[in-house]
Amino acid sequence: MKSKNSIQSPSKVGFWEKLMKIDRRWIYLAIGIVVFIPMLVYLGFPIRVTKEVRSVYERIDSLPPGTVVMVPMEYDPATMAELQPLAYAVLRHCFSKDLKVITTSLQIEGVTIIKEDLEMIAAEYGKKYGIDYVFLGYKPYPGIVILNMGENFRKPFPRDYYGNELDSLPMMKGVYNYSSCALILNINATSGVDYWINYANGRYKAPLAIGVTGVMVSDYYTFLSSGQIFGLIGGLKGAAEYEKLINHVDLACRAMDVQSIAHSVIVLFIVIGNIAFFATKKRKKSI
Repeated sequence: MKSKNSIQSPSKVGFWEKLMKIDRRWIYLAIGIVVFIPMLVYLGFPIRVTKEVRSVYERIDSLPPGTVVMVPMEYDPATMAELQPLAYAVLRHCFSKDLKVITTSLQIEGVTIIKEDLEMIAAEYGKKYGIDYVFLGYKPYPGIVILNMGENFRKPFPRDYYGNELDSLPMMKGVYNYSSCALILNINATSGVDYWINYANGRYKAPLAIGVTGVMVSDYYTFLSSGQIFGLIGGLKGAAEYEKLINHVDLACRAMDVQSIAHSVIVLFIVIGNIAFFATKKRKKSI
């Protein structure tokens, strides 16, 4: 019996030893395949909607048509992968409800991105500039700009991004400051979100919600608990939750499928690697 085991074991251990020496490019290829497939075929893995995301959706969804909301968007090429899908989802929700949207971009690297995103989503719903939405654009020193907008949008922005006087835009008639807006939803990848909390909400008591990157979200639960913000949307997962709520599957939901499969395969490789390691280690001790 002993001799039988000694004959069988080398083949088993040989397999694990070969596995430990596998060319890592095969692993990269496997990861590439499992990432690429969900980008082509939507798999629809379950996404649980959190209460802090739902509160933003419900607040916007409860507004009557024609209500003015403010959606400042501050992301750039480095962070657009996380926050652009959220911007798309929020704008689609607002335009589908026939809300009027005021937008700024107080991060200079992202101004043209925000402009193009806004125009693209507005075109999907047949919205007209100056009637259904307005893009104020960029001005330096965000803290000062946010404070001044609390007095009157025309103080920092006498003209919009395109050079139009604000009073010449039909949507801006009677719209002067934050009190003219039902809420503010700041989509932000920078610490500039603190200015919106401190000044727009703290100084002017504007109802405020924020959408931030995944690494930032844990810093802002305190403000959610204190009531300084009424909602918090975190990163790509938060964007996917919002897409689920508006029944419009797009970039975020697909990206969550990609992440789920990729992470599962990576964990599988880690498990296999550990089994192979301990199997070969046991083999070396027995020799």
